[in-house]
Formats: sequence, structure tokens, C-alpha cells
Amino acid sequence: MSVDSSVSKEVQPESVLLCPQGTTAAPEQKLLCIFGTGDLGRSLGQRLLQSGYRVVYGSRRPNSCGPLPRGTKAMNHEAAAMSAALVFVCVHRENYDFLEALAPQLNGKVLVDVSNNLKKNLYPESNAEYLQRLIPGAHVVKAFNTLSAWSLQNGPSDANRQVYLCGNSVQAKQAVEEMATKLGFAALDRGSLSAAGELEDFPLQLFPEWRLPLRVAVGLTAFFFFYLVIRDIVYSYVEKRKDISFRIMVSLANKVFPIVSLIMLALCYLPGVIAAYLQLYRGTKYRRFPAWLDRWMLCRKQLGLIALGFAFLHVFYTLIIPIRYYVRFKITESTISKIRLNRTSVFDTTTAWCADSFYSMGILGFGLFVLLGISSLPSVSNALSWREFSFIQSKLGYLTVFFCTFHTYLYGKDRFLHLSSYKWFTPPGYFLSLVVPSVLIVLKLLLLLPCVDRSLTRIRQGWERTDPEDGSVKGFVPPADLMLFSRKHSLQAAGFSPVITGSHHISGERSVQTPPSLKSSG
Repeated sequence: MSVDSSVSKEVQPESVLLCPQGTTAAPEQKLLCIFGTGDLGRSLGQRLLQSGYRVVYGSRRPNSCGPLPRGTKAMNHEAAAMSAALVFVCVHRENYDFLEALAPQLNGKVLVDVSNNLKKNLYPESNAEYLQRLIPGAHVVKAFNTLSAWSLQNGPSDANRQVYLCGNSVQAKQAVEEMATKLGFAALDRGSLSAAGELEDFPLQLFPEWRLPLRVAVGLTAFFFFYLVIRDIVYSYVEKRKDISFRIMVSLANKVFPIVSLIMLALCYLPGVIAAYLQLYRGTKYRRFPAWLDRWMLCRKQLGLIALGFAFLHVFYTLIIPIRYYVRFKITESTISKIRLNRTSVFDTTTAWCADSFYSMGILGFGLFVLLGISSLPSVSNALSWREFSFIQSKLGYLTVFFCTFHTYLYGKDRFLHLSSYKWFTPPGYFLSLVVPSVLIVLKLLLLLPCVDRSLTRIRQGWERTDPEDGSVKGFVPPADLMLFSRKHSLQAAGFSPVITGSHHISGERSVQTPPSLKSSG
């Protein structure tokens, strides 16, 4: 038995414990304090609980402060301030007075100010700076003021995933940044507490990136509306004594909407073409674009979405044409008059071809237009690779411009040759709408020429033309530097990019030795 037991011990494999013999205590959850039991305070507390924190509320009336998230408790301000090292101040600036009395309890602690004002320049200093002055011993950090109670309660989304923060203490900002990351947000440090005023102005901005596109849209709409009213309505009343003012509501609107849509669609791609010609003229891509072009390129997404909205209006107005009283009346009157006169109309194949081509180009252009709009959504664009996104927004984008422009040309056909189309010596509205897209198509076709495209491609890959001032020859930029610019600049100068957020070009040039193969073609 002893031999067998010794042998069995020798051949017995090593055993591994699948479960630890002793149980370690789970790490204690960090306790955070929230001053304020309003909507934002309750939503913030709920979010903190879901992320593994313990939460205590500080309130003037801890026994009657309303419903709080499950798992939290309410105390008076003094007890709550002493219990946590990080305190959220979710009260308005007008109610900061009680904090001055809590200065001994808040000394050395991190205060996160989430307050905002009702309008800009309401106070001489920001709320966070005022809070720091009230409690000089605390570390005030401005954060979470750009988030709503809804976004805190339902979790971050693509539109509000960022949390801006600023403060004078690096350690305090790191603590807030770690907590924001744990909540699922991306923290962006904006510097010292002097930037708090800028952060507090963020929620007060009303569509800052949409202002220029909306002004362009309103200006174009107003211009073409009054222009067509004069050409169609006023001209008919003055020259023919006919009142056709009823056409303003549908017929005139259905002329204005497609005109504005086509022009704004072309304006989305025109800055990219202008940028390409600037790069060809300068012979480099490392010089900053002019400020007006830079701003124009930054608002291309908004221009495209507004143009898509006008295109939808045009489609809806076109669909109601058959049910209009005026149209049904004219069809009935024409049919009855032909029956009385015993006349028949001869089928015109050319007119049929033009009409079918007109509708076909419009449907194809609108379909591609909708595709461009869908791909600009963050949830869709994030699922696309860079090459797929570039193909849709650049290649299919210019194809959309072509289809919509050709659709408008088919609408006019040969009307521009007839003097009757120039009422009071003014061109038709559709004729004016073709100027910008036609110029865009011509300029783009010139860029597609092999000789031009070859030079532009080399410039975007880092090649620089000879500088006539100092006689130096600039060549390819090293790959490490090229990675910083090529992906961003290539699509910006190629066409409309809905999710591109910047168009800054690096100023200053670096002289490197030019390969022999490029010296002859510089």
C-alpha cells in the first residue's frame, strides 16, 4: 500500500483551485455629494448610481426634498459636504449664498459647478469664478454644464458625448475626467478656470454653425420669391390684365424651392473645387486657406441638409399638382373644348422623350440626394470606412449635382431661345439657378483632365512646387508628417463632406531634398 500510494503521489497531476479559499472584500464604492435636488441633480445622481458610485444629496429640506433616486439619501448641506471629497453644485448662482458658510467643510475638496445663466454677459465674472471666490480653499472645476438632464438620464449619444471642463487644479480636473469617462462621456480639458465663461455660453448659442447657411437660404428664397412674383404675377396683371395671384401658394413656391435647393447643393461642392485650384496655384497644400473659404468649407454639411429640405418640399409640392383645382379645371376645360370642336392631339415622340427624361433625372437626383443626407448622419457615417464615405460624398455627390442640373436643363429645353421667356427683359428663374451648378461642373471637369489631376494628386501627396523667391525646390514630405494631413485635406478639397469638422491647413513649409524624378517636372 505504501508503494502504491507513493507511486500515485508521483503521477498525480498538480491540482488547481478553481475558486479562492478566502473571499476578499469588494472595494468600497466612492461616495459623491450633490447639492441640489432638481431635475439635473436627480438625473446626475441616477447616472452616478448606475456607474457604481454612492450618492448623497445636500438639501435645505432633507426630509421634504421630493423623490430621489433609489439608493441615495438626503442630508443637510453641512453633513453632506463633510461626507464626500467631490461635490456637485447643481444650484443656480442666485442661491450660492449658503456655500460661503460651508467654506470650512468644503476646504480642499473638489467642487464641480454645473450651472448656466439665462443670457450672456449677465454677470461680470463666470459662475465658476464667483464660486471659487466664495470658497477660495476649494478646487472648483467647471463641467457637465453642456449636458441636459435628459442626456444624463438616458446615457450619452453621438450628439452629446463630450463633456467640457476647466479648472485651476490639475488633480481636481483629473478626478472629474476619470468620473466623466466612467459615466460614458469623453472629457475635453479647456484649460484654466478663466475659460468657464466660454463654457457657460455654449448652451446659450442657438444653431451657431447654421447661421450662415440659414442666412444664405433665407436670402436666396426671398430674392427668387420676389423676383418670380414680379415676373409672373405682376407682369401678368400689368401687361395682360389677368389676376393669377392664386399661383403664389403652390406654383410659385414650387419654382422657388427647387431653385434654392439646386444652388445650395452646388454651394456645397464649390468651395472644394476652389480649394483645389488654390492648391494648384500655390503648388502646395501646406498653406492655410483664406478665412472666408475656411468658414465656407466648415458649413458645407448644413448647406447640404438645408438644400435637401428644399428638395423634399419640391417633391411634396409636385405630388399635389394633380389634385389642385386649377389643374383639374384646365384639364376638364381642354377636354370639353376638344370634344366640341372634334379635335384630337397628335402624339409627339420628342416631347415624350423630354418629359420622361426630365422626370427620370429628377428621381435619380433626388434619390442620390437622400443618400447623401443619410450618410451624413453620425450613426451612419461611423459605420462607413473612409473610402466608402469619400466615395459617397465626393463621387456620388458630383453625380447628384449633374443629375439635378440636367433635370433643370430638361425643364427649360429651348425656352431660353424664345423672346417671350424674357418678361420685362429678365431671364427666367430656372435660367438663373443653372449659373452656379454649371460653373461648378465645368470647373470640376477641368480638374479631371489627366494633366491637371496628376499635378493635383502629387500636391495632395506632399509634393511642393519650386519657390521662385529663393530658388529652393520642395519635394515630398516624410510619411510621418504626411499622415497628419493627407486624409483630412484630400476630401476637403475634393468636395462636400458632411461630417468634416475643420479645414485648417498648416502654415509654414519644410524644405526637403527633391527626388531626381521630380526635379525635371517641378
